[in-house]
Amino acid sequence: MTQPSIPHARASGTITIGGDLTVHRLGYGAMRITGVGFFGPPADMAGARATLRSLPELGVSFVDTAIAYGPMVSEMLVREALHPYPGMVVATKGGILRPGPYQWVMDGRPEMLKANVEAILKLLGKDQLDLWQLHRIDAKVPRDEQFGAIAEMQKSGLLRHVGLSNVSLDDIAAAGTHFTVATVQNPYHVIDRTSEPVLEHCEKVGIPFIAYYPLATGALAAADSILARVAQTIGITPAQAALAWLLRRSTSIIAIPGTHRPDHVRENVGAAEVVLTDAQYDEIEKIGKKAAMLRGPRPTPPGGP
Repeated sequence: MTQPSIPHARASGTITIGGDLTVHRLGYGAMRITGVGFFGPPADMAGARATLRSLPELGVSFVDTAIAYGPMVSEMLVREALHPYPGMVVATKGGILRPGPYQWVMDGRPEMLKANVEAILKLLGKDQLDLWQLHRIDAKVPRDEQFGAIAEMQKSGLLRHVGLSNVSLDDIAAAGTHFTVATVQNPYHVIDRTSEPVLEHCEKVGIPFIAYYPLATGALAAADSILARVAQTIGITPAQAALAWLLRRSTSIIAIPGTHRPDHVRENVGAAEVVLTDAQYDEIEKIGKKAAMLRGPRPTPPGGP
């Protein structure tokens, strides 16, 4: 019996972060290898470990995590499964605390941002973080104080590159007076175009745009999703249709679908090999824009990915 071929993220193409870190555009989001409400360890620890260990074989070279996932659980598992990360960029985030299930507490005080970074370095077993992103700007702390503290950490060598998450065009411009913004991470998928202006700006200036919630927390992957008809016509899953559309939407995009199951991560990576025709892409675009219009503006979430 012929064994099925192993999908590879190289088919998604590459993008370079900060001028020197080149990764495949189909990455992995490590929020879901935690417990209920993204708090504590995952129910299926073996499955989470197997999922992470499958990433190198699948060519996934970009992993996105955060100290708030668990908290610390995601990063500990990433280190256990993937350290010393050969050929891989592990991006992480700080500035949000996780006191309990489904709870997000912003803390952008300079001393806490530094404490976050120092803790993450120990968790991941690194002397310098390749890419650290401010998880969300803390409205209780002057924005420039947060950006200034981040710039100092980069100057001291703790951070190689710095990115922003959950930000506006104005935030990006303000941060740019303190440090070079290497990445921007905002929610973006077929039926959520709220960050369209930010994506267009990133395309224009050459900043990689990390699209989180690319499958709308599973809604777009369901058999009864708005993509089901298109996916069935093509002979792929709705999740693969959503990811294939996203990767074609812009070469500036890095997609980071998350899962705690090895079969799902393999399916997601398989989306990199899907080549949509112009007609298929246009149909997904049409469906997505109509759904986005009916859905209305996305309310600002309390935390982030």
